Amino acid sequence: MAYKKDQGRMARMTAYWSGTIFLFYGCVSLFRELTGRFEQLAQAVGGMEIPVLGMELTPSLMITAVVFLGGSYLFFRWIERPKQADLLIETESEMRKVTWPSLSDTMSGSITVILTVLVLMAILALFDMALGNVATKILT
Repeated sequence: MAYKKDQGRMARMTAYWSGTIFLFYGCVSLFRELTGRFEQLAQAVGGMEIPVLGMELTPSLMITAVVFLGGSYLFFRWIERPKQADLLIETESEMRKVTWPSLSDTMSGSITVILTVLVLMAILALFDMALGNVATKILT
């Protein structure tokens, strides 16, 4: 039972950090959009600068920080709900059961699919030309 709890915690943390990376990317885009479109949001507040980042403290930066922190907190709370946690645990256990094909199997399967598509494309092209000729003779 302890293994299942550890497994569930790892799955939840992986999902959380993956989602947080996407949230961060969205917040960077939001920051750029706010500073580009609204001149009032791009002006520094009292000439203050954030020492570690070397950025001026602007309303757009504060809005983006609030969105990021609030979004990451809400996402964490959502991930920790038992329903989502159980889904992640079950998904991870099912993925461990999957047998992945070897490189040679993947290559032979890909070549088979490509050749099948080319043969079907040629057959359909021939039928298209033949039906086009029949339609032309009928209509003219």
